[in-house]
Amino acid sequence: MTGTLVLAGTPIGDVADAPPRLAAELEGADIVAAEDTRRLRRLTQALGVHTPGRVVSYFEGNEAARTPELVEALAGGARVLLVTDAGMPSVSDPGYRLVAAAVEQEIKVTAVPGPSAVLTALALSGLPVDRFCFEGFLPRKAGERLGRLREVEGERRTLVYFEAPHRLDDTLAAMAEVFGPGRRAAVCRELTKTYEEVKRGGLGELAAWAAEGVRGEITVVVEGAPETGPQELDADELVRRVRVREEAGERRKEAIAAVAAQAGLPKREVFDAVVAAKNAAGPASGEGKGLS
Repeated sequence: MTGTLVLAGTPIGDVADAPPRLAAELEGADIVAAEDTRRLRRLTQALGVHTPGRVVSYFEGNEAARTPELVEALAGGARVLLVTDAGMPSVSDPGYRLVAAAVEQEIKVTAVPGPSAVLTALALSGLPVDRFCFEGFLPRKAGERLGRLREVEGERRTLVYFEAPHRLDDTLAAMAEVFGPGRRAAVCRELTKTYEEVKRGGLGELAAWAAEGVRGEITVVVEGAPETGPQELDADELVRRVRVREEAGERRKEAIAAVAAQAGLPKREVFDAVVAAKNAAGPASGEGKGLS
């Protein structure tokens, strides 16, 4: 008989949030695959449990190489427990490769549900929770980040992101540029930890706040796009949307067409707004060209 792969959630901050089954799985696993074996050791000490099984590292750097080894152990009947540093494995953490490989070999995969920064931040944000989508980490490069945000510019569902503290100000500024500075959002910091903080406000306001420096584990929740009709988008907003797309690498013609389609307007109307804005800025800015 083949073994079982167990994905176990671990606390995102307060160790008291560990699911009761976690201790039993740690003590009963033949192999414990951990994103960081040192953090696993601290967790087991805090829980007062012993791991008699073999402990191996399983992180981004060795995930591809170690997966076949773990699948072979599973095929031989082992019970393999996968834990990451915080939250559920596979959610912006190692695990997807192993789960996919186990499923392909028809090996049983189960889970010990546990804390989730995504759901915790969503619940605390004060924003709509009936429909949401998780976007993970944004690209580090500015152009790629703007492009990714532009892909969800019209997304009606609430958006959830992870971000590193040293990039938070740039990310919020980019969000304010793409979504608009007034779009509501919540920055959730150090969830369930001693210095937990939830900062709510418009994206422009939050970007200014983050520019002073923010520390800790960060989850950002952003309100979905509002329902808008053609009459609700003035010329300045149309020009802004075209500019954001151009800065993300789109040619002006494609950017105008995309903005017009999203707003439900004729391309000529968006084109005229762009040309008028260029003319108002002076001859050095040039004029919009290339719209067929």
